[in-house]
Amino acid sequence: MEILFQERILASKDWATVLFVLCFILITITKTFFEARFSEFLKLLVTDKYIKIYKDPSHMMSWFTISLFFVQLISFSFFALILLDHLGLADKNDSIKFIQIITLIGVFVLSKYLIEKIVATSFKIEEFTEQFNLQKVSYRTFLGLILLPINILLYYNDILPGFIIYFSLSTLLIINAFTYILSLKKYQNLLFSKMFYFILYLCALEIAPYYFMYYWFTRR
Repeated sequence: MEILFQERILASKDWATVLFVLCFILITITKTFFEARFSEFLKLLVTDKYIKIYKDPSHMMSWFTISLFFVQLISFSFFALILLDHLGLADKNDSIKFIQIITLIGVFVLSKYLIEKIVATSFKIEEFTEQFNLQKVSYRTFLGLILLPINILLYYNDILPGFIIYFSLSTLLIINAFTYILSLKKYQNLLFSKMFYFILYLCALEIAPYYFMYYWFTRR
């Protein structure tokens, strides 16, 4: 009887493990140095006390926001990679593809933020955009933290049904839309006084960028 040996190639997941561990290290360090703020931040979906306390625009560039921004960036990039893997458009173990995704998302977010600052200055709605951006960043960072353990479960488990991915995606979109509506409702008095500029801002910076990003992904 002839025995045939077939080489089994296992994709390395070490790079992903390192990034997941890095995220938890950043969260731990942030919690240690900003214990009171982090505690209020974890209650964000229950109460808006965190938004009221840390509403000053200077908090946008604090180390608390910057460190958790990297966690958010890694978390959303992993989820995008897992979704593309499920759709057969990428391999979730492909570190090069992950670098491409995280670079794209990072450049997109930072470019959008800088353009928003320029447009807000031109339309004289700096007060609204600063408060609005701070609130959006806070909620999306919170969603990034929620998504992190889900990413770990989806990444290391190859037999989970696909509906878990779609359920997670739907939940994130619903929560994001809900928080967006809350933000608009909170600043409705300011919006009514500058309605024309807000409509231009909404079309140019809140709808068009996501449409072009979706178009680019579908074309690719």
